[in-house]
Parts: sequence; C-alpha cells; structure tokens
Amino acid sequence: MPMQQPKQLLLIGTLDTKGEDYAYVRDLVVARGHRVVTVDIGVAGEPAGIVPDWDADEVARRAGVSREALRATGDRGGALAAMAEGATELVMELHRQGRIDGILGMGGTGGTSVISAVMRRLPVGFPKVLVSTAASGDTRPIVGTRDVVLIPSVVDVAGINRISELIYREAAAAVCGMMEQPPPPERAEKPLIAITMFGNTTFAVERCKRQLEAQGYECLVFHCTGTGGRTMEGLVEDGRIAAVLDMTTTEWADELCGGVFTAGDTRLEAPGKRGIPHLVVPGCIDMVNFGGAASVPERYRDRQLYAWNANVTLMRTDAVENARLGEIFAEKLNPSSQRSTVVLIPSRGYSLLGATGERFHDAAADAAFEQALRARLDPHIRCETLELAINDEAFADRAASLLIELLAAQQAGQEREDKRGGAVHD
Repeated sequence: MPMQQPKQLLLIGTLDTKGEDYAYVRDLVVARGHRVVTVDIGVAGEPAGIVPDWDADEVARRAGVSREALRATGDRGGALAAMAEGATELVMELHRQGRIDGILGMGGTGGTSVISAVMRRLPVGFPKVLVSTAASGDTRPIVGTRDVVLIPSVVDVAGINRISELIYREAAAAVCGMMEQPPPPERAEKPLIAITMFGNTTFAVERCKRQLEAQGYECLVFHCTGTGGRTMEGLVEDGRIAAVLDMTTTEWADELCGGVFTAGDTRLEAPGKRGIPHLVVPGCIDMVNFGGAASVPERYRDRQLYAWNANVTLMRTDAVENARLGEIFAEKLNPSSQRSTVVLIPSRGYSLLGATGERFHDAAADAAFEQALRARLDPHIRCETLELAINDEAFADRAASLLIELLAAQQAGQEREDKRGGAVHD
C-alpha cells in the first residue's frame, strides 16, 4: 500500500492545566507520521510542557477581548464563551484555508464546552474526536447535529497514568485513522431529498424513497428523535438539501407536551427560509414520546399510554393538544413561499398506531388538528386531505408525486429566472 501524505491534526485545549496530556497525544500522532498544530484556550495560566502554535492571547483577541480582562471579571462562564468564540473564528479560518485535516480535544466540562462549540461548526465528515469527562448521559449539548466522536475519559484529564494513557492512545489512533481514510469514490451528484421517519411511518417513507430514487434523487432519511429533526434542518440551512419530505413531524408533539424527542421550537422553519420544496405531513403527531413507563410525568399517568419498547412509552395526544399543533404548524409554515410548501393530511390515521381500528385511533382528535390548521393557514398555501391512512400505498404515492411536482415547478421557475437574467445582460 503506498505511503500516504502526512495529515495535519489540530489539537485544542487548555494547555495551562493539561499540557502534559496534550504533549503525550501530540507525540503519538507525530509517531504515526502526521503533523500537529496546537491551539491553547486556557485563560488562567501559561502553557506547561508544550508550546502552542496559537496561544490563548491570540484566541481571546479574536473574540475582541484580552485574557487579562477575562480574568478580571471573575466570570468563568463568560470567559469560556469568549474563548469559544475566538477559537471558533481561528479554527474555521484554518479549515477554510485547508490547513487542518482533523481536530482532537480533551477536557473536563469547561474545556468540553469550548472545544465542542468549535467542533459543531466544522462540517460533517471532517474528523472530530473529543475525550471528555462529560461523555455520558445527555450529550446533545456537546454533539449538536455534527459527527463529533466522544470518548469517555474514565479518569480526569489530569496527567498520564495507566488509565489515561490507554484512553489517549485510543483517541490518537481514532483521529489518525479518520484522517488517513481516503475519501469515498466520486459519483454523479444527485439532488438530495431529506425525509423524516419514525417506526410508525416506515412503510410510507420506504415507498416514497423508492419512487424518488427512481426519479434520480438521493434520499437522506432522518429518524425523528429530536436530534434527527435538528440535524435535517441544519443541513437545510447549510444549503445541502434540495427538498424536504416531512412525513414525520412528531417532534412538535414532544416539544408541546414535554416529551423526550423534541427538536426545539424552530422545527419546520428551515425549508421555508431556504425557499426549497417542503411537503409537510402530520406524521405521528398523535403521539408523545417518553422513556420507560416510570419516566412518564405524573400529570399524564391517566392518559392513553403504550409501551412501544422497554425504553419508549408513547402517549396519545388529545384534541386540545392536536388543535394547538394545528395552530403551530400554520404559524411555522405561513412565512414560506406559497409555491414551495404543501400540507398533505391522511385523515384516516397519522401513524401506524393511529390508523382505523388501532389503539391510538381517534378521529375527533385528528380532526381537531386539521380544523385548527386550516383556520390559521395562509389560503395561498396548498393543503390537501386524503381519506387514507399515512401508511396506505396510495398516500405514499401521492406524497412522492406531490414532492416531484414541487421540484419540477421550482426548476421551471429557476430556468425562467435564468432566462430573464440572460436577457438583461444581453
């Protein structure tokens, strides 16, 4: 196998308190034939045991402050936020210039907050490894919507010992392996379609996916666990998605009722802001997700519940909640282009469990959503109701054909704009 060109890894951390740890990892990476550059984000003291390529004064300066000023305030949280801002500006500059091929950081909760803020700005596919004392429990604030690889530090990041050296060797090997991995083979670029899915909408999504792929599109399916919806909309905001088939919008039910799979209160906004085709279905808004049965809040204990599996308990939404969801959907969709957004409603069931004869079927509660939506939705936004359940073949077929229509209309509109632009230049 031919020898690869050496890569350049960026090491970022508080070198004033963890210089020994970073020097150890630096030497491991260099021993594998790669180069290392270092960024110090420590506020309190001077680097020990390692000389950074970009010192903490430079990082602070890029945030418009000085380390002395940060120390003088006595505000640790404010200092961390400033160092995160400065480090992000510096690292993104290095990335744009093509001067780094991967990033590795190590730290406790404070260092993790700064390092992860930087990593969350780097694109998907760029190697990111973070050794952290906080790499357990709810890691959503650390990872966000990016592919950050977390390695629990097991012991604190506080020197080399028989445990930490095992972890550091693992982290160094991981990030080097990522950098050494060649890119995937080139293939024809296809427009990307984002599709949202849940176990209760799998059949419909798979049928739509096959039809869209047959039309020459590449489909990215996102599982609507909160992170899935945020990740999907993040890619939309990045301009990487051509259209969204929002078959599963259940995350709004969790946002409204306090479930565990909320994607936040901006869900449904990104496609409209980008002006891309957005087909919206109230998939699985008839349920809220909690953890195991014991995790269901006391106020919901008398509601209709169903153990989907040992770790997920579903609660059927009622008419009041569904009506509020209808209002929210209208509020979120109304600012979007009337030509790019369509709502498609399966009146005989919003999920596998909500279909006629199934345990979550409640026609009145479903109707409350549609009534509230239509009362608030801008009349220029198309809303179509089918007397079908969401997983019926005919419903999936209509959803796929509608999205293809929206894409064709957008393409025709773009071609008209291009012709007008050409005429002006002529």
